[in-house]
Amino acid sequence: MRSSFVALLLLSSTSPALAETFTAGPGDDVEARINALTPGDELVLADGDYPLDGSRFSFDLTGTEAMPIVIRAAEGARPHFHRPNASQNVWDIRAEYVEIRGLAFSGGSAGLRFEHGRFVTIEGCEIFDTADVALRMNDGGQRYEGMRILRNEIHHTNGTGEGMYLGCNSNGCQLANALIEGNHVHHTNQASVSQGDGIEIKEGSFGNVVRDNVIHDTKYPCILTYATAGNGAPNVIERNVMWGCGDNAIQAAADATIRNNLILGAGGAGLAMQPHQAGTPSNLVVVHNTILNPGNPIALRGATGSVVIANNALYTGGGTSIFANGDTSMLVSVGNVGNGSGPGVSAGVIDDLVMASLDGAPPMNLFPRVGGALDGAGDVTHVVADDFDGNARLGVADVGAYALAAGGPGWAIGEGFKDVDVTPIPGSDGGPADRDASVPGSDAGPVSPGADGGRMPRPDSGTSEGGGGGGCSCATSADAAGAWPLLAALFFRWRRRR
Repeated sequence: MRSSFVALLLLSSTSPALAETFTAGPGDDVEARINALTPGDELVLADGDYPLDGSRFSFDLTGTEAMPIVIRAAEGARPHFHRPNASQNVWDIRAEYVEIRGLAFSGGSAGLRFEHGRFVTIEGCEIFDTADVALRMNDGGQRYEGMRILRNEIHHTNGTGEGMYLGCNSNGCQLANALIEGNHVHHTNQASVSQGDGIEIKEGSFGNVVRDNVIHDTKYPCILTYATAGNGAPNVIERNVMWGCGDNAIQAAADATIRNNLILGAGGAGLAMQPHQAGTPSNLVVVHNTILNPGNPIALRGATGSVVIANNALYTGGGTSIFANGDTSMLVSVGNVGNGSGPGVSAGVIDDLVMASLDGAPPMNLFPRVGGALDGAGDVTHVVADDFDGNARLGVADVGAYALAAGGPGWAIGEGFKDVDVTPIPGSDGGPADRDASVPGSDAGPVSPGADGGRMPRPDSGTSEGGGGGGCSCATSADAAGAWPLLAALFFRWRRRR
């Protein structure tokens, strides 16, 4: 009898805390319920409007890699949190290992402001009609690590108006190793907007992957990245489509790989590499993009280091296909095709594409014509692993964002979410946000499964804290005695949550 009781105590001492699922509706104190969540808990919110008054709505939650905290909409529901004015943000968040899914946010100053964040997932949400930035992670001194911003719709901002403001000026805080995938960001160009970037990743941020996003109708660049300031790996911008960008479509200062993107038109250059804050163009790789632009498809200014421009399809309404000034001694430009001049550009016409124009918006079909100027005309040294739709290129140097072997585009360009095939990470729900970060051989690198099979690991993940190697984990009577406080705590938790 005594040995059975000791065994029960030992089981209690090694079992994780009990995770529970809670529900809430518009009439409940949702803020209090969120703040009461503990690792593994899930809060399911019912459909309806959740109006917020002038007081601050904030929470501070810490889950674990194996037991994240989940705040989500009920199936088929759209819980909508909104503020009537800009006196507060909609939500202010401090969180680690938390997942926010299927919610809508409008009004307020910012929609979601992260004062602190590590390994947080924001998926399938809508943020709109904010008085300022929709989604911000820019508190000084923070490093926002492993964030996942997946398949959200962000639109109709005001004020400075960025869809996503990620990191700080002058390396004052950083976004690191994030995945920004499958979002639809649009209409950050309203009359009240002073800036209005679609996705802005500030100086010092590094190792981020921005892919499969649809971005259009912005006032400033659709995608803007600065230099990494030596903090880590380059950022990767791939497989996005954009049009109606009020400034340059993509602007990068340094430290980025930009590949397999479609750009239909911009107020500035299609892709601009130029000095910004402390960064100057260097450590840049621009490959297999298809860019149509009334002005310059690609512009390079003030380069100070290595820049590779290869296998891009570049069509202009009167500019040069590749404009470059300053020192170009470290520029490698090969395998590009376009109707304008520039280093490393071969002649081609816009008819090389199935259905294309310089009108600057869909409908378009930018797939290459078989036997045209893009068919196998690139430089094999710079062929990447996949194309705009994620199809393998198999080493064939087709110019532009598509591989001809695919037979045609997998998704018709248009407003809304990009429809991409999904390769689920084992143990995940198989949804679009779980797509592996890249195909083998891509320098984007995969998002490796964590302990739960579907989340990003800690950078230093290995054995868990307190874990050891081999050897006996045998219990003693002292171990049994030490289990009493834990058993009491578990009992108290059970009583609290009934």
